[in-house]
Amino acid sequence: MWSVSRLLAERVTLRLSSVDRVFVAGYVPQLQTEGQVVRFLLNRGYRIPSPAGLGHNHDRLIGEIDRFIAAHDVPVVTFGKRERKEDVARPFLAGAEREGREGVVLVGKAQERVMGWRGFKDRADPRGQKGHPHFVYRRQALFVNHFYFYVWDRDWGPAFFKLCPYAPYPMWAWCNGHEWAKRQLARAEIGFEPLDNGFRSIEDPVAAERLCARLSADHLRRFVAKWTRVLPSAFVDIDAEVGCRYDWSVRQLEMSDTAVFDRPVSGRAWFEAAIRDHLDLGRPEKVALVFDRHIRRRGKHPTPGRFATEVITPGVDPHIQVRYRASKVKAYFKVVMAGVAAGEG
Repeated sequence: MWSVSRLLAERVTLRLSSVDRVFVAGYVPQLQTEGQVVRFLLNRGYRIPSPAGLGHNHDRLIGEIDRFIAAHDVPVVTFGKRERKEDVARPFLAGAEREGREGVVLVGKAQERVMGWRGFKDRADPRGQKGHPHFVYRRQALFVNHFYFYVWDRDWGPAFFKLCPYAPYPMWAWCNGHEWAKRQLARAEIGFEPLDNGFRSIEDPVAAERLCARLSADHLRRFVAKWTRVLPSAFVDIDAEVGCRYDWSVRQLEMSDTAVFDRPVSGRAWFEAAIRDHLDLGRPEKVALVFDRHIRRRGKHPTPGRFATEVITPGVDPHIQVRYRASKVKAYFKVVMAGVAAGEG
């Protein structure tokens, strides 16, 4: 009976570890408290920090987005409920790749939930009764339009930025380490056969592994800084002068370990062996061995989160998912061109 380690050692034609999808969130440290919102409006020149000031900034930003779209002749779509945004954007990104055209290729709008600042008159404050209204601000759930800017980048390939035009103006950026690696391999003149999200073959796997290991936070910072200078901004010059800026944190990071097998039967054997080895990993006592943490299932303070192992077989691409709280490990098997099987975890 073949084991996972033996199959990977003897039946793999390509093994590559790399960063896969990266999702980072931009937040404004100067807009996280009620007092900071008041200071933001006063710095803007408002004598009274009225919520109308936030409304003015929203309208200004929407106008800037409209002017950006018109100036760059960018197509605009409104995403439908449960519509796969990636499917809508794919032909626009593919067209930019064929033409070698870097820039914003599509702007999409979608109504989504966000926690935003809302302002109200404090009617209990006696100052309001003397003609000097006092406003309070609270974070509330809003269901509002978000704007997706799909870009084609010469270093990262397809990516997008999502902007909310309501305070505190959160922003998100998505990119893919596999796409970054493809661009770097092409520049190094190392031949490869791409997959939709990975590689089927590479002329120099050792050089490719070294290249993928070079990807760092600095590459991501430069990518984010480059496009935030180009895209419409929630801030004006006075905001920058007093220090209003985005800080960025990684919200989701996917690491990929791809193995391309010599023939489909080897891949199927690997998947069956992986099921045998990992089917019970989602049990709390097994998870504790991996993460070195005791899992409490009962009592006053049970460990929160989800602990499970699932074998899922949608269509012809079966995969195993192991969940530990908010983290997930996935291994899947699929047959690709010319009957070659690829496994990725």
